[in-house]
Parts: sequence; C-alpha cells; structure tokens
Amino acid sequence: MVETQMKEGSPISASLEHAVYYPPRKAEKYATVVALHGRGTDENDLVPLVHSLGLTDALLISPRAPAPFKFGGGFAWYDVSQEGVPDPQTFNASLGILRRFIDEIRAGYPVDPRRITLLGFSQGTVMAYSAALLDPTSFLGIAALSGYVPQRSGLSFAVKDLREFSVFVSHGVYDPIIPVRLARESAELLTKAGARLEYREYPMGHEVSEETVRDLSAWIKNLVK
Repeated sequence: MVETQMKEGSPISASLEHAVYYPPRKAEKYATVVALHGRGTDENDLVPLVHSLGLTDALLISPRAPAPFKFGGGFAWYDVSQEGVPDPQTFNASLGILRRFIDEIRAGYPVDPRRITLLGFSQGTVMAYSAALLDPTSFLGIAALSGYVPQRSGLSFAVKDLREFSVFVSHGVYDPIIPVRLARESAELLTKAGARLEYREYPMGHEVSEETVRDLSAWIKNLVK
C-alpha cells in the first residue's frame, strides 16, 4: 500500500488535544477522517494507518482520549467495568467531550460537514459507534476496527436513521481482548437497521493486519470520493 504524504498542521484550541494532517491536494473543504485510538496509546497511534490508506483528498484529525490510562502509559476513553460494557461514568463523560470536539473541528477546520468519517480501533471504535449512532445523519460512515456497539450502555441510538449508512467492520477471529462475538452482535444490529455494512473477519488477534488495511483502503476511498 502506498502511503499518502500528508502534512502536519497546527492544531486549533479544542476540548481534546489532537493532531491534524492535511492532504497533498488543496481544497476549500475536505472530506475528513477522525481517527480514535484505543486505550494505552495517544493521538499519534493511528496516523500511520490512515497515511497507508492512500487518501489524497482527506483531512486527518486524530484526538487524544481525555484520561490517562491507569495501567500503563498513554490514554483511555473509559474504564472497563465488564466485558462489552464501558464504565458509565467515564464513558459518558468522554462521549460528551468527543461530541463537543467534533462540533469544534467542524467550525475550526476546513471540514466538509457532509463528509466526516469516524475511524476507530478498540475503545476508539466503541466511541466512534456511539457518537455516530446517536446522530448518524451528521456522518458519512464509520470504520470500526476491533470494537463493538455498546448496546448495554443505556444510550438511545438512532437506529431508524441508519438505512444506507456506511459501516466497515474488521475483527480478529482470535481477538483475546474484545471477543469476535461482540463484533457479530454489532453487525446483526447494523444489518437489521438497514446499514450498508461491509463486515470482515480475519485470522488474527486484537490488531490491524495487512489484509485489513487493503480492504479498509478500498472501502474508504470509495466512500470519500
């Protein structure tokens, strides 16, 4: 996969620390990828992945989760209370901050508001699903890597607005962190709601494989064109 030579920009003042990268082609407004990292990392973690997707016209904004990860370095979006259920207090607080941050980048960067795609890994996928499924008409689609829809979070998702909404799901069959059954449950919800779902399982663990990058690149290029 050929990497896109994106140029790092100066971040605006916002609710979340973040990195921003501009594509080689200049435009008045850009399709935008908001990349949400997993726990124990930071805003730089998914930048190489997005660079490897070969997007030539998309702005990349990658925020840092608001809380230090308690069991190592990096940051986290929420604590984990039980499998498949984010801790309500930390999860809801971070979700509120993330939604405010998305409003801020819409106003503060040359973002095409009709073409915002959320891309997440692990906890970042849970956050991406949550933000988008609360307000799907505000997003172009979701790339959900190794995560799940938090169906037991108490959130009221706008499933009636998901018809033809684009979602790419990648999950490892041998994932020891987030079991693949949670991805399958999420896919079932999305399919019943009429989303335009591309669901992929790979013989891998909690990771992003070369096959994932290949399939994700094809999907997202078609989405943002």
